[in-house]
Amino acid sequence: MKSIIAGVVVGFGLALTPAVAQQVSSGGDGHVKIGVLTDMAGTFSDISGPGAVEAVKMAVEDFGGKVLDKPIDVLVADHQNKADIGASIAREWYDREGVVMIQDLMNSAVALAVINLAVDKNRVAIVNGASGSIITNEKCTPNSIHYTWDTYALAKATAQATVKRGDDTWYLITVDYAYGKALAADTTEFVKAAGGKVLGEVRHPLNTSDFSSFLLQAQASKAKVVGLANGGSDTINAIKTANEFGFRKSGQQLAALALNLNDTAALGLEVSQGLLLTEAFYWDMNDETRAWSKRFFERFKKMPTSTQAGDYSSTMHYLNAVKAAGTTDTKAVTAKMRELPVNDFFAKNGRLRIDGRFVHDMYLMQVKAPSESKGPWDFYKLLATIPGDQAFRPLSESVCPLVKK
Repeated sequence: MKSIIAGVVVGFGLALTPAVAQQVSSGGDGHVKIGVLTDMAGTFSDISGPGAVEAVKMAVEDFGGKVLDKPIDVLVADHQNKADIGASIAREWYDREGVVMIQDLMNSAVALAVINLAVDKNRVAIVNGASGSIITNEKCTPNSIHYTWDTYALAKATAQATVKRGDDTWYLITVDYAYGKALAADTTEFVKAAGGKVLGEVRHPLNTSDFSSFLLQAQASKAKVVGLANGGSDTINAIKTANEFGFRKSGQQLAALALNLNDTAALGLEVSQGLLLTEAFYWDMNDETRAWSKRFFERFKKMPTSTQAGDYSSTMHYLNAVKAAGTTDTKAVTAKMRELPVNDFFAKNGRLRIDGRFVHDMYLMQVKAPSESKGPWDFYKLLATIPGDQAFRPLSESVCPLVKK
């Protein structure tokens, strides 16, 4: 398969050419193999992509490069945002390479396909990139873990905050696939719950370059808030066009439901200032986040996104669980992952629930104006901390078949 970059041993350089297969190292029998399946060059590559690979490598190196006295290998592949390609790679890894855990899984359609395979092959799938809340709701499994964020939490904080401040009418611009639909559905639910109204919605294809027609429809709705239920380059293109259309000056508030740090860097503060967003992690929160992020920056030359920080934290949590369980057996390891709390730079007293949801605090942020920024990567100001048990869907509302009512 052209998209595979297989068998990368930690410590070796990565040849990041996703269109060409490269066998960097076979890993060898008896090695513990982790696969990073992500978007290496497409619309979401800045959110996860090569940075996700670097974060997982950091975790493996910090763990010592071995677990249960076996070397840890990291395999890397680009799923090209296609569920069939992602599933094919995952099947190859599980069946032929002996991969015990697949990590990152940017793109909800890809994540759902791999999760199903993880159940069939009795392996582990950790989702950091994708955010569809169905992953721990109707599509939950005992083998899948949703770590960084989900559409429920992203939508809840942003929607409730805007309605609370009087921006009570919304119009949604939604990317037309599973992730966007889930994000739009969750946002609609929380806008209504807060006493607001969603006046309309328009859907666009993935990787849209021209948002003019969609934004004109949003302007015509007269909604106070235009919510962007998309991500990556789609979000960037939409915000740039909205700025050209004078949205901020006209009084219509833009709410980016899945904006990330690299998106803001690409846009610049002049264009993105004032945007509301919800994050799972920000590099400049405290001494711990700054220390780890500085290490990441030294290796990758960019500050980490929430997804990349989650890739590190969840890989370390998985390896700690393997060590505690004394085995890579999926049932034993996932049981330990649910038993052991996470206390690191990413989460304090984070807990993995029975539905696969990793529960931790979330953060409502606003993009700073250029005059407020003190230097490179100083993009956000914290508006509110949302405790994990308030940010994520409560088990009492879950339809996950693993949850006992």
